[in-house]
Amino acid sequence: MRILFWAALVLLLTSCGDNDNNQAQGDNAASQQVYKWKLVTSWPKNYPGLGTAPENFAKKVEAMSNGRLKIKVFGAGQLVPALQVFDAVSQGTAQIGHSGAYYWTGKNKATAFFTSIPFGLNAQEMNAWLHYGGGLELWRELYAPFNLVPFAGGSTGVQMAGWFNREINSMADIKGLKMRIPGLGGDVITRAGGESVNIPGGELYTAMQTGVIDATEWVGPYNDLAFGFHQVAKYYYYPGWHEPGPTLEFTVNKPALESLPADLQAIIETAARAVNQDMLDEYTARNNTALEELVNVHGVEVRKLPDEVIQGLRKLSAEAISELTKDNEFAQRVAQSIAEFKRQATAYHGISEEAFYKARQQ
Repeated sequence: MRILFWAALVLLLTSCGDNDNNQAQGDNAASQQVYKWKLVTSWPKNYPGLGTAPENFAKKVEAMSNGRLKIKVFGAGQLVPALQVFDAVSQGTAQIGHSGAYYWTGKNKATAFFTSIPFGLNAQEMNAWLHYGGGLELWRELYAPFNLVPFAGGSTGVQMAGWFNREINSMADIKGLKMRIPGLGGDVITRAGGESVNIPGGELYTAMQTGVIDATEWVGPYNDLAFGFHQVAKYYYYPGWHEPGPTLEFTVNKPALESLPADLQAIIETAARAVNQDMLDEYTARNNTALEELVNVHGVEVRKLPDEVIQGLRKLSAEAISELTKDNEFAQRVAQSIAEFKRQATAYHGISEEAFYKARQQ
């Protein structure tokens, strides 16, 4: 009996050792596996800011993973058209995409809220709402039926109102205006009697040059200079009432994300957060010098939208948001979350950010 007992014990310990060894070998194999992903974007390849952000993301992921996750970036039209990024990632044609949520209002109108709301949150506030105010949880709930996991993917800061080939002196001047402007801003222009169209960035110069559209908003001086809009438009208006805190997105195919080891999933999240902040830093710096070049070198006439127009657009924006949420329960939840966060942020920023800006100018 003693002999049998010790023989069984030795066999058990040997078996456990083999299991532990097999487990270790399995874990080691997983840690050495190389994953190759495709990243599709809505921007021209390596376009300043918008296009370089996904490139930076891919480089950071590869470096942090020690080469275990390699991501190849495709510009708009290289693998899929600019405005088919959502579907491509949802269907698994690519594992990850970089674009703007307001392009997907055909899926659910609430997507527009996760880019920007007219007269809404600025970039600093948008980031805070997403990461500490419940916004990201709502965003992921919205995208879950499409097999997508969204991450904030950068911001350009407050944009310009756009380039126009007619003067805007009153709300009447918007009637009949054909303007490239997506999202809720486009709804507002339509309500004002204009016509909003959604054209990919790479086609805007020609559209303005040929008169297909009378006006376009794009981003701000940094990107607008790169596209050469000053060559095909007369007037450059501000402020960007329609996109005060435009947030871009990384969308990741959920099954692809879940197939990664935990450390690579964490690297995806960390790289997205880094690029999200880096883009805002870049635009804050580059817009300054680009605006000086547009004005001092190219003679661009920068104009402020009249107060009457701002007030009219604000009124129509409230109407557009109210109508959007009327029959969309999820949009109601998102709008209420943003409204409450905006109320709090406005109260504090009145005595912090805004008060400081005024003090600095005195």
